Amino acid sequence: MGILEKIKQIEAQKNKATEYHLGLLKAKLARYRAQLLEPTGKSSGGGTGFDVQKSGDARVSLIGFPSVGKSTLLSKATHTASEAAAYEFTTLTAIPGVIEYKGARIQLLDLPGIVEGASQGRGRGRQVVSTAKTADLIVIMLDATKSEEQKRLLEIELDAVGIRLNKSKPDVVFKRKTTGGITLNTTVKLTKTDEKTIRTILAGYKIHNCDVMIREDITTDEFIDVLIGTRKYMPCLYVYNKVDAISLEQVDKLAHQLNTVVISCEMDLNLDYLIDRIWDKLELVKVYTKKRGAQPDLSDPICLRKGATIEDVCNGVHRSLAPNFRYALVWGKSSKFSPYAQKVSLSHQVQDEDVVSIFTK
Repeated sequence: MGILEKIKQIEAQKNKATEYHLGLLKAKLARYRAQLLEPTGKSSGGGTGFDVQKSGDARVSLIGFPSVGKSTLLSKATHTASEAAAYEFTTLTAIPGVIEYKGARIQLLDLPGIVEGASQGRGRGRQVVSTAKTADLIVIMLDATKSEEQKRLLEIELDAVGIRLNKSKPDVVFKRKTTGGITLNTTVKLTKTDEKTIRTILAGYKIHNCDVMIREDITTDEFIDVLIGTRKYMPCLYVYNKVDAISLEQVDKLAHQLNTVVISCEMDLNLDYLIDRIWDKLELVKVYTKKRGAQPDLSDPICLRKGATIEDVCNGVHRSLAPNFRYALVWGKSSKFSPYAQKVSLSHQVQDEDVVSIFTK
């Protein structure tokens, strides 16, 4: 029996299963899906993505069904020529473009249209998905003239391959051991799963010695995600295109949904606001450098992830700076003495639009 047949068989059993057996079936399902997308054979190329080099300060993947306007958005936001036509499957490979914004360079990838069943390898689903996993943000593009079913289907496809949209990683510590059996501790009351189910899942994965500390009221699915360990937790924006073709009441309803932007590529409506929202979702921090006795260079910021430290700034300038670091001076929001400079160490966290001067040995 092939993996696809096994998946169908388990999904049929899930509808009849009790809550206790559901955990074991979900664990088997997750394992088979992982095998389907990441085959263990050395010769298999099932997990490879499109050969697009990552560039810029962040990468954004455009995902959607065919003919929703992804290529048009790429052309208008990045001035990159991406073939657009009124028929489906115009884009057959990943086409990169670059958004220049506030001194930062954001790579925008137009991925081929996803089809239903992409998570099981239909169309170029595996390639699209493995490339999407390399992004810092996913933009799901939807057609405002079509039903909400399109959004649900895309979420199902991405969820099936281990991409968790707008979710944080479960607060669970899991460590394998060689002996000592299973030690399970919880700091909160579990209302969505129980200890018996968790132990059943561990047995299903042939894990008999481990330490588990659960610090959040998790579901059975979230615990399976922790065990698998390859899940990607990614921010996501839902972008509804073609809003010029629907009523104002419908536009207003869509615009008030969480993590949603309404646009019209054809009429250039709201594209600037979309790029602002992409920037906010990426949570990048711009840091300007300053040489001793000179004005800060405001034309070429270093873009880092939120929570970055002076060490990250050093590595962003040149890898030789951190080993020879003496101290740094910081002006801006992260300085205790703002608007004056603060003398800081490598572990100091920088904030957006800080100015940093680095001193070496």
